[in-house]
Amino acid sequence: MTERDSAAAPLLVLKKITAILSAFSLARPELGLADIRASTGIPHSTAQRLVANMVQEGLLDRHGDRYRVGLKVAHWAAPATQGVDYLELITPVLRRLRDQLTETVCLFRASEGRRVCVAVAQTQHLLRRAVEVGSIMPLHVGSAGRVILAWSPEIAQEVYSAGLDAITDQTITSPDALRQAVAQTRADGYAITTGERVTSASGLSAPVFGPQAELFGALSVMGPTVRMPREVCESWVEPLLAAAEEATRLLGGRIPAAA
Repeated sequence: MTERDSAAAPLLVLKKITAILSAFSLARPELGLADIRASTGIPHSTAQRLVANMVQEGLLDRHGDRYRVGLKVAHWAAPATQGVDYLELITPVLRRLRDQLTETVCLFRASEGRRVCVAVAQTQHLLRRAVEVGSIMPLHVGSAGRVILAWSPEIAQEVYSAGLDAITDQTITSPDALRQAVAQTRADGYAITTGERVTSASGLSAPVFGPQAELFGALSVMGPTVRMPREVCESWVEPLLAAAEEATRLLGGRIPAAA
């Protein structure tokens, strides 16, 4: 083996270990050896050896014939987010999703019975929905509000009892109807709405979670319905959920067991 080959060998092993760790996700936190092999393409004997070594070193935890990312990795990850503003972590996710879907992407958080835009990546289209950081909107309208209500039961009860003002002819003004819509959002894991706050405007949102599996905020894609009819929104569910999962992971968050 040449000196160059000797130097390349550890790097190749490191790439394989990285691939194995990357096979796990918030949606698939537990995998079998066959799952790992299918995701990484690493041969059976190599995958078996590396996984065994990773368990020994605490990079993976074993539960029967299933594996999870080891707690040692979480211990190492904690200092990475210490002292870093969450917007620094999440804004690149918004920008990548904006570039992928070409529409405005926002992050909304609940505040005093309403929702506030705390981060935004604006579309390059001339025709766009006007939203800026600091924009305040009602919680009973729009996909972001639907997501916040779905994972914030106490806030939801306050909204149901406060009265639901009609903003457009598509606004849900019945508490029972809104409860049903919120329950559906919770079951689906995302929300799609059209014309509830702004006529001829659509939104698509998914939850982002914090370290205690609490709702951190709603990641939203928004734009005119002419570019975002229902079928287009439905085709964007997977990239939206992937971006929301990435944001959750960057925050050190975890998806609640019932989600």
